[in-house]
Amino acid sequence: MNDSGHESKDGSQGGGHRHSGDSAQYLLKTEQHILQLISARAPIAKIMNEICYALDCQIGNMVSVVALSDGDSMSAGQIAENAALFGLHVFFATDIATDGGERLGTLEMYSIVRRKPTPRELPLIARAVCLAAIAVRRAVTCDVINCAMQGDRLLRRFVAQQPASMN
Repeated sequence: MNDSGHESKDGSQGGGHRHSGDSAQYLLKTEQHILQLISARAPIAKIMNEICYALDCQIGNMVSVVALSDGDSMSAGQIAENAALFGLHVFFATDIATDGGERLGTLEMYSIVRRKPTPRELPLIARAVCLAAIAVRRAVTCDVINCAMQGDRLLRRFVAQQPASMN
């Protein structure tokens, strides 16, 4: 597996058939990579893609999609319609929310076969949702802080440019 956690030395792309020791190590390495992306303020789309990719690899035969509540994403209905065009079935869908219940987006998972998550898969999904919520909250917090800092700089610049009689 390379540093991105996407490919093994033999060139294979992972799947849901890892040995438990390999699986635990993969999860830790992947989670560390995602947390580093969040900390480095990587673009939210990249972070969500990494979360979905890791989840898809762990469960196998899966396509995961995160739709954020920012208005730039496709709606859940549009995503489900597109998935159905490719013969995919809803495997699992859940909200991504803050501790206070504010909806940040949704995680939707599609499979080539109709089935529900197994007890082994549910904690993987829960962890992916948790990481997605952390990433979205971090992005929103950074946007608010950056906006406030820009506003403060603009205000200082405006005041400095005014005639002395106005200050």
